[in-house]
Amino acid sequence: MEYTLTDNKDTSTHLKISNDLQDIAPDVGTYIIEFAHGEIYSRAGLTNKQRALVTISPLVTQGTEPQMELHINTGLTAGLTKEEIVESITHLIPYTGFPVC
Repeated sequence: MEYTLTDNKDTSTHLKISNDLQDIAPDVGTYIIEFAHGEIYSRAGLTNKQRALVTISPLVTQGTEPQMELHINTGLTAGLTKEEIVESITHLIPYTGFPVC
């Protein structure tokens, strides 16, 4: 699967996920935005590039494709290169096995 930044309306974003949850679980969308991407991402100690790599790694091992797409795009936006992302996923192989997808 190829991940690229795009204006495609089908591309996952944090706001889209929150909006999709509005009718069935509005509080969950709020928690995602305010807690995970507000309080956690605003902490000191890691750059956004480092946070993106830390987030992408477990998503690869879990095979959570929609979340991987979202966070790979987040990583690209934060300044990670395609090569850094690919190398990070490759680096995981001896520790976690080959990616599920």
